[in-house]
Amino acid sequence: MPLPIEDYALIGDCHTAALVGRDGSIDWLCFPRFDSGACFAALLGDPGHGRWLLAPAAEVQRTRRKYRDGTLVLETEFETDEGAVRIIDCMPLSDERWDVLRIVEGLHGRVAMRMELVVRFDYGSIIPWVRRPDRTLLLTAGPDTLELHTAVEVRGEDMKSVAEFHVSKGERIPFSLNYRPSHEADQQAIDAEQALAATENGWREWSGRCTYNGRWRDAVMRSLLTLKALTYAPTGGLVAAPTTSLPEQLGGVRNWDYRFCWLRDATFTLNAMLLAGYQEEAVA
Repeated sequence: MPLPIEDYALIGDCHTAALVGRDGSIDWLCFPRFDSGACFAALLGDPGHGRWLLAPAAEVQRTRRKYRDGTLVLETEFETDEGAVRIIDCMPLSDERWDVLRIVEGLHGRVAMRMELVVRFDYGSIIPWVRRPDRTLLLTAGPDTLELHTAVEVRGEDMKSVAEFHVSKGERIPFSLNYRPSHEADQQAIDAEQALAATENGWREWSGRCTYNGRWRDAVMRSLLTLKALTYAPTGGLVAAPTTSLPEQLGGVRNWDYRFCWLRDATFTLNAMLLAGYQEEAVA
C-alpha cells in the first residue's frame, strides 16, 4: 500500500509536480503537465503502477526531512547501522525541458543504496520499451520517452530497472530523469550541481519578494511556495492540487480530478498572493 498522504512532500517546476514519500519513493508524477497521464502512479495502487525508489538497502533507523529555506528543494536524511545519507530532490525550473533531479550525498559511514525505477505510462497501464544504446537508459511507450542519466550501473530485473551501489562520506551521486516526446531528439543530461544551484536560487529569488512579516512567517512562506508550485507557468493557471482519484473516504465517490483551475480554489490562492505582496503575479 502507498504511504499516508501526510508522508509525501511536494516538488515541482511550475509545469508539473511530483510527490516524494518519506521512504525515498516518488509515487506520483505526471509528465510533462499537471494533467498529463501519470508515469508514476503507485500513490493510487502499488509499486507495480510506477514509482522511483532511492533509499538505503538496509533497514532505516531514523528519517528526517526538510526543505531548504525559501525553496522547493527537498532534503531527506536516512540513518542506518552503516552510516547516514541525504537525498536531495528537486525539479529544475525551465520552460524548455522537464527533469527530476535526485542527488545522493554521503554524510558518514559507507551506506549500501538501492534504486528501483518502475515506469508505467498512462496511470500504470503501459509498460515501456527499455533500451540502453549508451550510458543513457531510454524508456519509451508511444509518444512518451523518459531518459535516466546516471553514472551508476543499472540493470533490468522483473520488469524494473534497478541498481545497487554504495555512497561514502562526502560523495555525491546524481540521478536525473528527463521527459521528452518520443519523436524529438535525445537530450543531453543536465549538469546536476549547476541545475541544483540554479533551482535553489530561482526559488529564493521568488520567495525573497514576499512582504509578509507577521506571526508564523515561516509557515506562511512555506504555504506560498506550495501555492506557487501549483501554478502552471505557461498560462498562470492555478491547479487545485497535483493529484486525482484520491477519495475523501475509502470507497467513497468524492474522488475528483483536482489538476485543473477550480475558480474557488484559485480565488483563495490569488487572495493569499495579494496579501503577501505578489500583486503583479496575482494580476497576471
